[in-house]
Amino acid sequence: MSGTRGEGLRRIEKEIAGEKAAALGRAGERLEQALTETRELGEQLLRATDAERDRLADAYVSARQRTLQARLALLIQREALGLRRHATVDQQFPEPPSLDQLMRRRA
Repeated sequence: MSGTRGEGLRRIEKEIAGEKAAALGRAGERLEQALTETRELGEQLLRATDAERDRLADAYVSARQRTLQARLALLIQREALGLRRHATVDQQFPEPPSLDQLMRRRA
């Protein structure tokens, strides 16, 4: 009977590990989507006319904030899995520039 319990426990542990991995993957996907949106808005903002600039600047700031939140969620998920080094995240998913940094590129 203890063999059956051990087998059941291993199955549950395997399922939990799978769910953790899936959650990490979803967090990465959300961050990728947020980064793409922020990057696209940044490109639009750099090409914007004066009439479009304020609207796009507000949209960029909001998108950047969502990106930073998604990035933090990914880091927290990684930490929960015992992954303490985030150099890979920093390289693969760098923080988007602030509005001021972005606008300096335009000059």
